[in-house]
Amino acid sequence: MDFLLDPNLWIAFAMLTTLEIVLGIDNIIFISILVGRLPVAQRDKARRLGLGFAMVTRVLLLLSLSWVMGLTTDLFQLAGQGISGRDLVLFAGGVFLLWKASREIFIQVEAREEHSPDETAEPSAAARRGLFWGIIGQIAIIDIVFSLDSVITAVGMVDNVSVMIAAVLAAVGVMMFAAKPIGEFVDRHPSVKVLALAFLVMVGMALTAEAFDVHVPKGYIYAAMAFSLAVEALNIRARNKRLAKAGQETLSIE
Repeated sequence: MDFLLDPNLWIAFAMLTTLEIVLGIDNIIFISILVGRLPVAQRDKARRLGLGFAMVTRVLLLLSLSWVMGLTTDLFQLAGQGISGRDLVLFAGGVFLLWKASREIFIQVEAREEHSPDETAEPSAAARRGLFWGIIGQIAIIDIVFSLDSVITAVGMVDNVSVMIAAVLAAVGVMMFAAKPIGEFVDRHPSVKVLALAFLVMVGMALTAEAFDVHVPKGYIYAAMAFSLAVEALNIRARNKRLAKAGQETLSIE
């Protein structure tokens, strides 16, 4: 138990936990957007399953580090560029994220009012189950991509697997706590949802570029997103003030 008194271990744990939480932001946003398409009664279960799968995936990858690091070995050459297993996973995940986020943006911006009679009808139990597990499957796919990138980053920071696993468990715990309020906030503000989807498009582009060894620091993406959210927060506050003022004027007229 003496190793628990090592300050270097706790510093490494704190740094890695913070990094895992930061790297999990895109994971939370993706899960929140997909879960928002489910009935309210199923959303908490879907969030727990999605984040639980993310935790299990990260732990399993950490327990098979030799295999994970083997993914960085080039499998073949393409136009003079070495392509590894990691590159293929990142490319596939980036393309999937680009497709999914772009499709969701289209639904939000262009097709919001387009409903056929069949779409407005109450879905059957089988259809609800199909939608639920379809969304869980999509979350699982992107969890694998984010987990692989997260684990490879962790290996570069810490050489103690126990510390890595503890950091992953702590980070997922924080993500589970934050996922519901973030999801509810995104659902209440459609404009924020579009911004979040745009953020996922940028992440998808970054993953695709990373597959070809073009590194785009996530700090740039997070900074751009933080700035956009700050502007949107001002817009939301201004809208709320206008609505409150309009409500007061209506009451005074009555």
